[in-house]
Amino acid sequence: MADAPTEPTAEEIAAEQNEISEQKAVRLAKRERLIAAAADLGGGAYPVSVPVTTTIPELRARFGDLEPDTATGEIVGIAGRIMYLRNTGKLCFATLQAGDGSRIQAMVSLAEVGEESLAEWKDLVDLGDHVFVHGEVIASRRGELSIMADSWQIASKTLLPMPNLHNDLSEENRVRSRYLDLIAREQARTNVIARAKAVASLRRTFDELGFIEVETPMLQVMHGGASARPFVTHSNAFDTELFLRIAPELYLKRAVVGGIDHVFEINRNFRNEGADSTHSPEFAMLEAYQGYGDYNSIADLTQKLIQDAATSIAGGHVVTWADGTEFDLGGQWDRISMYDSLNAAAGTSFTPETPLAELKALAEREGIEIDHPIHGKYVEELWEHFVKGGLVRPTFVMDFPVDTSPLVRGHRSIAGVVEKWDLYIRGFELATGYSELVDPVIQRERFVEQATLAAGGDPEAMRLDEEFLRALEFGMPPTGGMGMGIDRLLMALTGLGIRETILFPLVK
Repeated sequence: MADAPTEPTAEEIAAEQNEISEQKAVRLAKRERLIAAAADLGGGAYPVSVPVTTTIPELRARFGDLEPDTATGEIVGIAGRIMYLRNTGKLCFATLQAGDGSRIQAMVSLAEVGEESLAEWKDLVDLGDHVFVHGEVIASRRGELSIMADSWQIASKTLLPMPNLHNDLSEENRVRSRYLDLIAREQARTNVIARAKAVASLRRTFDELGFIEVETPMLQVMHGGASARPFVTHSNAFDTELFLRIAPELYLKRAVVGGIDHVFEINRNFRNEGADSTHSPEFAMLEAYQGYGDYNSIADLTQKLIQDAATSIAGGHVVTWADGTEFDLGGQWDRISMYDSLNAAAGTSFTPETPLAELKALAEREGIEIDHPIHGKYVEELWEHFVKGGLVRPTFVMDFPVDTSPLVRGHRSIAGVVEKWDLYIRGFELATGYSELVDPVIQRERFVEQATLAAGGDPEAMRLDEEFLRALEFGMPPTGGMGMGIDRLLMALTGLGIRETILFPLVK
């Protein structure tokens, strides 16, 4: 077994910092020379523009199959970041990288650029610099697609040395310095592209189905729409306490009342809670409401949204995770009952009428600490303990306890539960869906129960929202609603942790 990597010593860290400082000083001196010679070198260290005529990806698409030692006669101007540099004698080589990670070789020769320009290249150009190269598209003797430069120019001088692209970027460094991660790792760039494709797919599917995208407030006078601890701030203009939203639900339902009954939003939510491999205090969220639908129709929609997103990234329902594992999102997904699956796994016969004492007894025997006075919390915690970890294939877990779901319609045929599902993939919750509670009288009763919990010290309980209740009193049609974390969607599609799916996650 290979030895685990050791942490660098204080002396090693100091030596590395000294080396970086020395290299920065050398590069700063080159910057000064470039600025001093700006008239001769075409704009100094940071020109306002360079005469690019095409891109590296375009050249690779057009000329990627050139035979070795071929000249095309095509003259182009390209720019990129230097990822490899070799200066030897009368011919220098550099590998230029575009933003998407595609690369091309630049060749700077004495015969083409002259003695003075070649000397300036060797003196002023470093790894990491952005450079512009003008010249003919060729294939080298080894078959490498290249530009034989007849002129070149610094596009942006890099002052800090590039890290060792294979050894220096630990997971922590990748998160803290994502710009370096994007330069160094193809997977980091792939993640950004995959996320963009997935979000575009979501919007495309909604558009095809006649949904309208809207935006709702992120600063709210009352937090609601989910059970979560909010971030609190203060508005100087209004001299009032405001909350960063934990969910857009109560505003999107107002839109449904107003007649926009197929509506969705993709935006940011904020929850002042813990951070781990599946949770982030700030996260992207999709919520959608389907008028004249229910939790079954919204489950069908959610499955289509995710499968369409998989197709946009992978070309089909089988996605390949970052570790090479193939994961099949195809077919019709299972739908299981929360109570039935818990009873099957735990050997119990719990129902919504089971006394709290029986639930507590099982929790104590299993070593599960639950600090909450309601039946539903025990059922959900026990379910997570016995069942959750075994759900790998996409599975809708249906029919939750009523007392943990204050915004959900009661089940049409089973007393004590509500028409709610959670979608689990790879053992984590990806989305949740409801047959929405549209009766304003029952909704008020549920809010009053939540207010009682809040008064008892529950920081996640919802408050009584009179404005929302007033909207419901104008009539909301039967509706199915769903919410899905965009970051978690990318986790399901890529197999990565949440910090890898967020471009710039919050770190301490």
